Amino acid sequence: MLHDPALAHALAPLARTIDTVFPEKELLARLRTGKPLRCKLGIDPTSTSVHIGNGIVLWNLRKLQDLGHQAVLIVGDYTATVGDPSGKDKTRPMLTTTEIEHNLGTWMEQLGRILDMRKVEIRRNSEWFSKMTFLEVLALTDRMTVHQMLERENFAKRWKDQTPISVREFLYCLMQGWDSVMVDADVELGGTDQTFNLTVGRRLMEQMHKPPQATLISPLLEGTDGNEKMSKSLGNAIGLDEAPRDMFGKAMRVSDVLCPKYMRLATELSEERIATLLAGHPMEAKLAMAEALVARYHGAAVGQAARDEFKRVISQGEMPSTIQEAVVAPGSHLIYDLMVAVGFAATKSRARDLLKQGGLTIHPCGGPREIDVGLGKTLQRNDPHRPGETDRWVPGTDDVLQLGSRRFVRLRLSPP
Repeated sequence: MLHDPALAHALAPLARTIDTVFPEKELLARLRTGKPLRCKLGIDPTSTSVHIGNGIVLWNLRKLQDLGHQAVLIVGDYTATVGDPSGKDKTRPMLTTTEIEHNLGTWMEQLGRILDMRKVEIRRNSEWFSKMTFLEVLALTDRMTVHQMLERENFAKRWKDQTPISVREFLYCLMQGWDSVMVDADVELGGTDQTFNLTVGRRLMEQMHKPPQATLISPLLEGTDGNEKMSKSLGNAIGLDEAPRDMFGKAMRVSDVLCPKYMRLATELSEERIATLLAGHPMEAKLAMAEALVARYHGAAVGQAARDEFKRVISQGEMPSTIQEAVVAPGSHLIYDLMVAVGFAATKSRARDLLKQGGLTIHPCGGPREIDVGLGKTLQRNDPHRPGETDRWVPGTDDVLQLGSRRFVRLRLSPP
């Protein structure tokens, strides 16, 4: 939260998504000059998808753009090869240049959903790191001591636990800080897990006799599991590139306890609206949160449509208005083979686990309304060549497979 009322007023559009500004007086003094500030945000394209947790700092950067400041986006094509140790209890595997470029191609389109890319200054940190000699790298390492590095909480913990720390992880902090030196940042944005790295930037700028950047730090958003911070690798993320129906459904999995945090960090709902919703029924609050989240990335009409669709499918037990299709071969299929074929499970063993939980339903075209499927059940449309055999199904065109309450696939038969 912001302690200085004048700074809170100056940063009003993004104030509720700020955890800490350091130092507040320095940032306020720079804002009062009336000059556009150079607001730096570093991104490491370590995955193919941007998620709404990343969106917190990205929306802050956009709002700073709208206030007249210069957005400076550092694409960490060099730092991504090193790997950010923030919050990690072990050394992160190094990415290849090919992997980074592939990820970056998807990131830029998604960033355009938030930032005004026409006014963003985009810099790759390979601009300077690729030109450094080994002696210059050694000179950079002299700018911090091991003792200073161990001030970082996760480094200190790993040192105490005798968990290995790679020297290149120390380099990451220096590299991120050196980015600030190279672009003359006035402000750097990041999450609370980046606090140490952001202060390294201040330290290096002072050493280079430059005005040190202020740091604008935002809270982290837990994922849909309610435990770990949002991360695609943990499977608890809501991606910006997801279909509105999927985005809405994932938002509805968020716990009632986390719902207020999602409202404030991931939507544009006003504080007054949030207070009204939280005073009412929890389900109504969650529906409004999910609708506002979808609306932020897809528009108000799409948010409303996603809400209507969710209520129709989940609350009233109907099928979605649009269902993805999958082509399968005619003839008899083991049920778990069919689940893999339509994308319900990555492996047969995972499909068998889902069947044990009784999570699959078949809606036969022209048959009974639905058939609950589980391992060892004899299905109504059995293979006539395998009388009495269980766990098999002969699919027909327009049969619909349903997994859980939200996933549907309509079957089409390939030519024989």
